[in-house]
Amino acid sequence: MRRRFVTLDVFTRRRYAGNPLAVVLDPDGLDGAAMQAVAREFNLSETVFVLPPADPARRARLRIFTPAAELPFAGHPTVGSAVLLNRIDGGSGRRDLVVEEGIGPVRCTVEAIDGQTGHARFALARLPAETEATAPLAVIAAALSLAESDIGFDNFKPARWSAGNEFAFVPLAGLDAMRRCRPNTAAWDAAFGNGRGTGAFLFCRETAEPGHAFHARMFAPRSGIPEDPATGSAAAAFAGVLARFTRLPDGDHDVDIEQGYEMGRPSLIRLSMTLQGGQLTAAAISGEAVVVSEGTIEA
Repeated sequence: MRRRFVTLDVFTRRRYAGNPLAVVLDPDGLDGAAMQAVAREFNLSETVFVLPPADPARRARLRIFTPAAELPFAGHPTVGSAVLLNRIDGGSGRRDLVVEEGIGPVRCTVEAIDGQTGHARFALARLPAETEATAPLAVIAAALSLAESDIGFDNFKPARWSAGNEFAFVPLAGLDAMRRCRPNTAAWDAAFGNGRGTGAFLFCRETAEPGHAFHARMFAPRSGIPEDPATGSAAAAFAGVLARFTRLPDGDHDVDIEQGYEMGRPSLIRLSMTLQGGQLTAAAISGEAVVVSEGTIEA
């Protein structure tokens, strides 16, 4: 059966940059195994299947798959799907919509930029939480083909956090260490393996572009993602890292995170945070997306 799909590049307004996303619009009748097979065929970081919502007041239910597994939540699929659904609905001004994901309802604000491009912002359905202790520094360094001295800056230390998907956050000294990083699959499970396909999100303050707050890379080889050009769910959990290791004052903060530069797919993720009484009370992820292709797939 032919099923419509659209691909978008997310966290960019320029085609062939950002993080590619496939969205299947006619998945009725497909079970989880069939969806997983389609996601493997697209072989992108994530593929989304748009289903009718359980609550008719919401716009859609999204099922999100990597090439290896289904996810309860992901950032660039949420942004890209919101932009696409607004385009399908003929939206021109700013509007709110809610999508259902495994993590629960996700509230989005979306606005068309032109007929092919839009901007979306979503509020975190779950605030970040620290999950478990990290491996020793030497083990982490070995998994990333780095020296122990390459890891750490300011008050940052490796940590595991989740806002729906768990990541190991590893601070690096700068862009030189970032560029030299290579996943060592033989040592990967000792550093990051926990049976959940945890990705490693590397970050540093030195950036490729002026005005950005952090430079990042993300590797999740056990989830079928050798490297990700932009990882919104990691940026969501990064709000907890920033609240934990920095002394941000109370109020609203916008943090621009660049990613994908080493892959030739530059991306920009905006993390917005609100702190009260020294505690993170709200956070959101936003970015742009542009339609790249439309077609059908037999499934």
